[in-house]
Amino acid sequence: MRNPFCFRGPAAKRTPMADWCVFCDIAGRAPGSTTALLYSDDKVVAFQDINPSAFRHYLVIPIEHIPTVNDLRITNEDHQLVSHMVKVGKDLLDRDAPRSEEHRFGFHQPPFNSVDHLHLHCLALPFMPSWKQVKYTPLGPLGGFIDADKLLERIKPQAEVHS
Repeated sequence: MRNPFCFRGPAAKRTPMADWCVFCDIAGRAPGSTTALLYSDDKVVAFQDINPSAFRHYLVIPIEHIPTVNDLRITNEDHQLVSHMVKVGKDLLDRDAPRSEEHRFGFHQPPFNSVDHLHLHCLALPFMPSWKQVKYTPLGPLGGFIDADKLLERIKPQAEVHS
């Protein structure tokens, strides 16, 4: 039985497909993947989390294999990708959970990520059960969960200053 993680060495970052990765199978629509997609385009796919922690809990993943938030760089390309992921997640939750008490968007940071393929958690609260909110709490210098807006600030390219 395959383990639900991505297996690649550090030299294999930013490749279209990992040797085997459950999320790469979903993104690539592998023949064995039974995951129903809520959204897809040439950059990302979205689907329901198999172990939901909230009233609605979706994941938005890039098609390109990017292991974790630590592999994102301060570039327009990465900033646009994460912005697009957030927009897709917001659109889905606005459609499917317009009356939820709050929407939350963010990423687990190593070592707290369960799959080494970048994935945005899109949560329409309340948490179900309520104790699951612990998994989606920032842990300061320890990492934990990072809000999507904070990640976007971290990877936003600086505007060029012209003299």
